[in-house]
Amino acid sequence: MVNEKYHGLGTAPSVIRELFAYGLQQAKVVGKENVFDYSLGNPSIPAPAKVNETIKKLIDTTDSIQLHGYSMAPGFENVRQAIADNLNARFNCNAKASELFMTCGCAPALVSVAHALTTSPEDEFIAIAPFFPEYNVFFTCAGAKLAVVPADTVHFQIDMDALEKTINEHSVAVVINSPNNPSGVVYTEETLKKIAELLEKKSKEYGHPIYIVADEPYRELVYDGVKVTFIPNVYDNTIVCYSWSKSLSLPGERIGYVYVPEKCADAKAVYDTVSGAAREIGSVCPPTLTQKVIGECVGEMPDLAAYEENRNLLYNSLTEYGYECAKPDGAFYLFVKAPNGDAVAYSEKAKLDHNLLVVPGDGFACPGYFRLSYCVSNDMIKRSLPAFKAMIESYK
Repeated sequence: MVNEKYHGLGTAPSVIRELFAYGLQQAKVVGKENVFDYSLGNPSIPAPAKVNETIKKLIDTTDSIQLHGYSMAPGFENVRQAIADNLNARFNCNAKASELFMTCGCAPALVSVAHALTTSPEDEFIAIAPFFPEYNVFFTCAGAKLAVVPADTVHFQIDMDALEKTINEHSVAVVINSPNNPSGVVYTEETLKKIAELLEKKSKEYGHPIYIVADEPYRELVYDGVKVTFIPNVYDNTIVCYSWSKSLSLPGERIGYVYVPEKCADAKAVYDTVSGAAREIGSVCPPTLTQKVIGECVGEMPDLAAYEENRNLLYNSLTEYGYECAKPDGAFYLFVKAPNGDAVAYSEKAKLDHNLLVVPGDGFACPGYFRLSYCVSNDMIKRSLPAFKAMIESYK
């Protein structure tokens, strides 16, 4: 006997992973240079030099027991203070070490918050399409529901009327992911202020706080001087979930945090409940070495030149061929309208005819679009362009 819910999750196919596996297999058949894999959002730029230098320094200068032993459950206080100092210097938000809870990446941060805020099977988290498919797991794992606001497929901002209609007395939080996976769009400050006004109104109407859960692993990945608004500065009842997976190219190190600002409603209770939820899911005492590295490298920023070059090449080429998509302000994704309106069919045809691997947007709650992860080599993009051109011409 096994738990059917978790068996279902463990055996459910992931289109992204299936495409990636297909690409690995096809590379053995036709050669790696003939497979154009845009499936995974795996950072392709190296971590800043200081990261590796710090790792080497810590190994050479730190007692082995201290370097590989446990931290306290919420993480080292000096590391959390370094993060708070960095947030304050950048966003003037009065963050404190005591408001930060270190996690093994952003996923456990989101899951911990989901558990912490869910008190009834009627509770609902609200996701804005398009959104990362794992939200379906993260925000229902505690027994809550996930309500979906349909995508604004014109600007990929947020349809405020649709959001207002989705909010009800069971709404717990709105999940905001900006820069967005999969669209790459950054929500404007105007958009976020409108959400704040709406949630303040609805919180009063229903007699309980409706939070924003800010999912921010791409916060530092922006182009053309675009500003990413720090949401706690716009809306008090914001809980931030963060990871250095993308900003420092450290996805395999699994390090992030939950930030519960003091001004957040029931802040102490929320923080303590996040701590308890993290305990239940086993995401406490994050890797000691990685924490210490973050403590010394929290001010490092990514060199985005390669991603920006890829974005410009791919966006300019595809729109010239006749594809439609919003130009991404950040992250490393392009979200493209399928020329025939059926992204699943387009993805399958591209895979079989050209070994061109693109992810249908259906799993992102936005059918008719497909996602391209351009955190790949510039050379691969150049070699893949004839395939994109052949694909759209095949529909004319």
